[in-house]
Amino acid sequence: MIPWIIFAVVVVPLVIVAFVMSRRRAVAGEHPAGEGTQSEGLTDQELAEAEAYEAKWHEQDKERYHEERLP
Repeated sequence: MIPWIIFAVVVVPLVIVAFVMSRRRAVAGEHPAGEGTQSEGLTDQELAEAEAYEAKWHEQDKERYHEERLP
């Protein structure tokens, strides 16, 4: 019984801490500190293009809905 308590008190928290640290490293690796505003500007431009496309698609979808013959 005692080995299981020791296992639960020592090993499980160590595994959790190791997992959290590996996740932080992965997230830090995805967004390096050297990325400048150029990449952020590109992202903003892409977001604006996506929103414009979505608005255009929404309008076309409304027109298509009104043209359909509903039973």
